[in-house]
Amino acid sequence: IEVTASSRHYVDRLFDPDPQKVLQGVIDMKNAVIGNNKQKANLIVLGAVPRLLYLLQQETSSTELKTECAVVLGSLAMGTENNVKSLLDCHIIPALLQGLLSPDLKFIEACLRCLRTIFTSPVTPEELLYTDATVIPHLMALLSRSRYTQEYICQIFSHCCKGPDHQTILFNHGAVQNIAHLLTSVSYKVRMQALKCFSVLAFENPQVSMTLVNVLVDGELLPQIFVKMLQRDKPIEMQLTSAKCLTYMCRAGAIRTDDNCIVLKTLPCLVRMCSKERLLEERVEGAETLAYLIEPDVELQRIASITDHLIAMLADYFKYPSSVSAITDIKRLDHDLKHAHELRQAAFKLYASLGANDEDIRKKIIETENMMDRIVTGLSESSVKVRLAAVRCLHSLSRSVQQLRTSFQDHAVWKPLMKVLQNAPDEILVVASSMLCNLLLEFSPSKEPILESGAVELLCGLTQSENPALRVNGIWALMNMAFQAEQKIKADILRSLSTEQLFRLLSDSDLNVLMKTLGLLRNLLSTRPHIDKIMSTHGKQIMQAVTLILEGEHNIEVKEQTLCILANIADGTTAKELIMTNDDILQKIKYYMGHSHVKLQLAAMFCISNLIWNEEEGSQERQDKLRDMGIVDILHKLSQSPDSNLCDKAKTALQQYLA
Repeated sequence: IEVTASSRHYVDRLFDPDPQKVLQGVIDMKNAVIGNNKQKANLIVLGAVPRLLYLLQQETSSTELKTECAVVLGSLAMGTENNVKSLLDCHIIPALLQGLLSPDLKFIEACLRCLRTIFTSPVTPEELLYTDATVIPHLMALLSRSRYTQEYICQIFSHCCKGPDHQTILFNHGAVQNIAHLLTSVSYKVRMQALKCFSVLAFENPQVSMTLVNVLVDGELLPQIFVKMLQRDKPIEMQLTSAKCLTYMCRAGAIRTDDNCIVLKTLPCLVRMCSKERLLEERVEGAETLAYLIEPDVELQRIASITDHLIAMLADYFKYPSSVSAITDIKRLDHDLKHAHELRQAAFKLYASLGANDEDIRKKIIETENMMDRIVTGLSESSVKVRLAAVRCLHSLSRSVQQLRTSFQDHAVWKPLMKVLQNAPDEILVVASSMLCNLLLEFSPSKEPILESGAVELLCGLTQSENPALRVNGIWALMNMAFQAEQKIKADILRSLSTEQLFRLLSDSDLNVLMKTLGLLRNLLSTRPHIDKIMSTHGKQIMQAVTLILEGEHNIEVKEQTLCILANIADGTTAKELIMTNDDILQKIKYYMGHSHVKLQLAAMFCISNLIWNEEEGSQERQDKLRDMGIVDILHKLSQSPDSNLCDKAKTALQQYLA
């Protein structure tokens, strides 16, 4: 109560008729709230904010009073997120932006400092900076006023630039030209905030990145300035941020991956950030940025993997959340334990990038102490982000035939993976199901136990997802499952999927889904007894589907897959008849034999060869029927084909007629 009474006194003084007393009241309030969160909360509850904003905007207030009001508001904003919410509810942002039109520099700086504090709070929507189109150009103009306007405005920009739309607005208002020369400012804070601006402007933005490469500051190109800023003698924050700028420019295609500034400067700098000497945040940011830099480039992956024992250094991410230098600081240790999951996530991300392409690197990662156990444990962590990073890491390692046969089997990775696939968010499902595709390849020893643990139902369920990536993975995994599988598995797949769903997938708008579904059909229809069995139960529908696709507007690959399915059907003993009694299909095969595309001609030839093969029952009647259709004439023509493959196949087919 005592606190509230004194707080009330502060607020009452803001209403004094004597302007001098009001000013003194605001100054006393400023001194009372610094570093005192309880006092801040009390003043907000008692309604100080609307009064301060009124005084700040009042024509008759002296500049000094307005400035002191902005300072107190800035101090209130420095408190909790709830404070910031209260300030936003009172429409503080338009009031402060209005204040920037004042001729007085001290007042402008106080408004900017307060805006900086509010915009850097996670509860403030970035959009509020862009609502009024006159604000950005005005801020650009204010950049030249003082080192404080430079520092605060750059900080506001770097916090409020989220996504391509914001990047474009800032870029179009001359952000690059206006901020570039600040990189050589005498003030470290200005240089640092300018650098941060460039990192958010360049991120995944080819337009900005291509521009930055050619910008000159005091006769030096921007990339060279960034390289100077990531030297070892610079503060860590500066090294990291300039490494980010160069990384983003490289990923946006403005700097080549084999450029010295990437290979000899940026990459080694980021590896240094992963050392256990560094603070947790630095290790997290270093590893995540490095993962992003090397992700698409196998050469960079190889270089990184042999720089400073990086792979072993990352193993420390699981063991030592605190940096060596922080061990004496209890508060720091506590903080690091709470944030240790961020380190694990970063390590998984970097391992995934390192192992994306190279067999030897994957082997090295897996042979790092208990790494497989660590990743498997990561699959069941409470944090979705860690789970996602762990699944991505495993997925990257599962691209290796060798590892699928060994480590993945030894650690029964499929068990936790199947668990992850139960009700996970889509982003995890996409990666986990993609990895399941790899575990279901025919040489993978995990294939059997996965089948026994209900994978067929799970995958059939995925094929009904709204998300095309999940439909593709579901059907792809089924396709891998059906490859050279026994009849029972194939029957299970067909039963679980249902013919209705199969046809829905064959008319899916996503080309990948269609191709993988055709692949599944082709794998289901392989080996004679299976072909005959499936065609005896589903023949009519499958022939309908084949007809539809061959008549539809589809690309060469789709038609080729479909003709290969027909060739498989033609290889059946009883299934052949479904083609021979279907004149429509026979005419289509004939049409494709004369097609302008060799791939389709070859696929159609396979169908014919399987139908006329001599040693099989009824081959004579089939040969006669096809001769009457004019197939033999086409074969003679094709035996003269310039394509040696086609020519050989035609000659072999003609021999069947002569035998």
